[in-house]
Amino acid sequence: MKIYNGEGYILGRFASIVAKELLKGEKVIVYNSEKLFITGTKSNILEKYVKRRAVKSHQNPEHSPKWPRRPDLLVKRIIRGMLPWSKPRGRLVFKNLKVYMGKPELVDKFADKEITLEKAQIKEGQNGITIEKLCSSLGYHIKG
Repeated sequence: MKIYNGEGYILGRFASIVAKELLKGEKVIVYNSEKLFITGTKSNILEKYVKRRAVKSHQNPEHSPKWPRRPDLLVKRIIRGMLPWSKPRGRLVFKNLKVYMGKPELVDKFADKEITLEKAQIKEGQNGITIEKLCSSLGYHIKG
């Protein structure tokens, strides 16, 4: 089992590393998913995800691609896009992925197994937006 803290990482690089671990047969837990970072200008990122959420099939809108607003589900969906989803193996390894917002109590038990990723860290001065801000712009609001 591998445990990753999403805070301070670039989403795309982080997700590709997690997808590779899943394909190797590892069980993966990601927490603080709302603190992952998407690089680029804020307006371009928002425009991209608003368009992506608006895609609907005219013949049967219920069978259109689903893009969630909730941060943990959005990260899970992005990682799913990096797996061979149309093959049985891709669907099987996707079940080994758990994504959480915040830090669950489960992680405290396995604190020694937490892994840091040098390749996916944010560099100083990089433009972008966190998943939390993106999701709140798409209409998700944390209750509480």
